[in-house]
Amino acid sequence: MTSECYPLVKTGGLADVVGALPLALAPLGVETRVLLPAYPGVREQLTAARKIAAIPDLFGGPGALVAGTTAEGLQVWLVEAPHLFARKGGGPYIGPDGNDWPDNHLRFAALSWVGAQIALGKVGGWKPDVVHLHDWQAALTAAYLHAAKGAGAAAAKAVPPSMLTIHNLAFQGVFPHDVTPALKLPATAVTHDGIEYWGNISYLKAGVQWCDRLGTVSPTYAREILTHEQGMGFDGLLKARADRLVGIVNGIDDRIWDPATDQHVAAPYSARRIAPKEFNKAALQVELGLHVRTDVPLFCVVSRLTTQKGFDLLLEAMPVLHARGAQLAVLGTGDREIQDAFQRLAETHKGQVATVIGFDEPMSHRFQAGADAIVVPSRFEPCGLTQLYGLRYGTLPVVARVGGLADTVIDANEAALRDGVATGFQFSPVDAMQLGVALDRACALFADTLAWQRVQKRAMTREVGWGVAAGAYLDQYQRLLAGR
Repeated sequence: MTSECYPLVKTGGLADVVGALPLALAPLGVETRVLLPAYPGVREQLTAARKIAAIPDLFGGPGALVAGTTAEGLQVWLVEAPHLFARKGGGPYIGPDGNDWPDNHLRFAALSWVGAQIALGKVGGWKPDVVHLHDWQAALTAAYLHAAKGAGAAAAKAVPPSMLTIHNLAFQGVFPHDVTPALKLPATAVTHDGIEYWGNISYLKAGVQWCDRLGTVSPTYAREILTHEQGMGFDGLLKARADRLVGIVNGIDDRIWDPATDQHVAAPYSARRIAPKEFNKAALQVELGLHVRTDVPLFCVVSRLTTQKGFDLLLEAMPVLHARGAQLAVLGTGDREIQDAFQRLAETHKGQVATVIGFDEPMSHRFQAGADAIVVPSRFEPCGLTQLYGLRYGTLPVVARVGGLADTVIDANEAALRDGVATGFQFSPVDAMQLGVALDRACALFADTLAWQRVQKRAMTREVGWGVAAGAYLDQYQRLLAGR
């Protein structure tokens, strides 16, 4: 259950994960349904879309459950409720004015309530063995399922086990306490032992409190969120449930992200035939108005431009790249001050820095194919996907040693280079000085063409698809069923 799913609707990595994981589970014998709000244009992307259930009163208006299939074969169920989801302008969470939709508490309560009804076998005619929730937008499902257990032993037995994956603990679904009468929950669910959270309520807390299994998207992040520094107010509850917490590194859809077959790039290439990557670099330099040079590294950024992602640090570290003559290409949107700063850099360093504000999926593929390295200097990072795309494309990641970045990139220190296992560059502590050191190390290695290509080829042969992660999720599902 999720608030976004690629290719139907996407604002970030959550959509990529939810779109790819069910397809990776299918060969393992797992049958899935992805439950998603029917945002504008989503139903039209499904084949054989049909209404399978009517819901007369869904938090203020009529609703329905619609089933269909994506072109990739993903089975999707949509919560169709025009009064909640048929919005012009804006996005899944934010309106055209740049602020959260004022009724987000109702919109994602409706998604969660319908999910609970499906889980209990009351809607749709299909009952799952395990309910897998993603982030706060679906986490209130756990509260509805917990309430159902209070209806007696038989009712409790009918509630399937549940798992919550926390993609980013910073997003907690916090709302004023006075919205609770509209949520169809018993009073006991909105107390301190329920979803009450520092005088407000938190939808994420419902999942953390009541799901049978908790997951994050990397082992290191699973350890980090147990600390006061990274727990964001949840560390006490997470510590109490640490025996239910597991970290599973995300994969990527390596059919879509494959430089050998990618239709968005200028020239296909692979680890065995890496030379055409230079053609992609030249094409990207021309597209962005950068000087066409092969003798200096081209670093790229494909990200939200925020302080959490550490791009204020990259701005501070830019003198290192200028001194080396290196280039930088930025694609993303985020904090206005950071956006403006990168745009000023592009204006004052024409031919060396290019900035594209916004997001363009095909262009992100061209950035990965054309750049030599990708910079991911996050202050915290549950997993991250762009560094995995970088590995796949031989675009060496320069990453902070946090969360999933620490779990997926092997630093090109002397020992790792000697043993042939290096795949990128890590830095710690997460500050501008150490980022500058990492960027300088990358520039120095780039100057040794053969050494750089050895690391590129090692990076491109790393397993970054969903095979390992899908097996790990299946293991968790089986443990949940065995423990009933």
